[in-house]
Amino acid sequence: MIFINDGGNEEMSEYIEHDTGGVSVGVVKKRYFTFAEPPHEMILESGAKLGPITIAYETCGTLNESRSNVVIVEHALTGDSHAAGYYSENDTKPGWWDIMVGPGKGIDTDKYFVVCSNILGSCMGTTGPGFNNPRTGKPYGLDFPVVTIGDMVKAQKALCDHLGIEKILSVIGGSIGGFQVLEWCLRYPDMVCSAIPLATTARHSALAIAFNEVGRQAIMADPNWANGSYYSGPKPDLGLAVARMIGHITYLSDESMRHKFGRKLQDKNDFSFNFDADFQVESYLRHQGEKFIERFDANSFLYITKAADYFDLKNQHGGGSTVRAFSKAKAKFMVVSFSSDWLYPTYQSKAMVKAMKKNGLDVSFCEIDAEWGHDAFLLKSDRLTALIRGFLERVCRETGQGRHEI
Repeated sequence: MIFINDGGNEEMSEYIEHDTGGVSVGVVKKRYFTFAEPPHEMILESGAKLGPITIAYETCGTLNESRSNVVIVEHALTGDSHAAGYYSENDTKPGWWDIMVGPGKGIDTDKYFVVCSNILGSCMGTTGPGFNNPRTGKPYGLDFPVVTIGDMVKAQKALCDHLGIEKILSVIGGSIGGFQVLEWCLRYPDMVCSAIPLATTARHSALAIAFNEVGRQAIMADPNWANGSYYSGPKPDLGLAVARMIGHITYLSDESMRHKFGRKLQDKNDFSFNFDADFQVESYLRHQGEKFIERFDANSFLYITKAADYFDLKNQHGGGSTVRAFSKAKAKFMVVSFSSDWLYPTYQSKAMVKAMKKNGLDVSFCEIDAEWGHDAFLLKSDRLTALIRGFLERVCRETGQGRHEI
């Protein structure tokens, strides 16, 4: 059994109790694939060359004889390849989408072979700015080339080639993972039978770019950032923590913060009249920042957010037209938005659906009423589970792909 490790994403809002439900895929293993060895480096969209490239990935389920039951799961900004299962029998923390991926779940590993890989530029096992530059023997830092969503998907295609995968039953992901879903459909249309972009958009709004830029500036303003060359000394923890706090606010909603925090004080009955964390929401955000610096690299945050800001289907694939961009697609689509998501609001999903329909594509759309904001796609939802399960079954039925032949 091969298993994909897609651990992470915006990180489920911790104050919501997690209920994975169902049966786990059990113990999984992170694997690595290295390609683009010099002089055969991968050519990036910027024109730069990068190699060798190592991709961390995990898989779960069994690949059928015709290799037609592949489901690719894409993680979001700060995620990794650990989408489901555990790393050992004593591990208490499941993969980031364990509620959705597993036997009998929405993405049923008794039927589908699930692959999840860590994105290019990250710090969770795939080549990124924290990797050693083979030319210097030291971490790349800012010598790492700027990568795009297209570059990330191109690297994933190399992994699929390595695994002998020529046809993909479905590509599924939310947020920046949704960017990758859309990119797969337009870059490799003959490979993708269906796609489920969740809580995503065809390109960032000025608001989304603005929040990313404030986060990047927080990191670069930290004296320890040292122009990206901090790996042998103190790290820009304060800047990265602030960047995480800023980003985390965009993943929630006014309603969810009102519901959990309101104006409740943290372990006190009155104001401190200093700059301690008086309010529970202040304490929560500080905790999120402190936790984040233990597992993520500041430079990777810079590179991935820049890749997200550069993503623009309208201009990169459609010459200024979203309709023309989706003319390249052949997949069946199920687009899902969430009512309280103000980072990638429903009107942006509807604009994509309109462009898809103008091309005569098979597309369904659903806005799920959810109070938790952008992070809602990561949380337990019977509605989302049923939608994904039903859509995948319909795709199998109508295309003849993905039959469980073992």
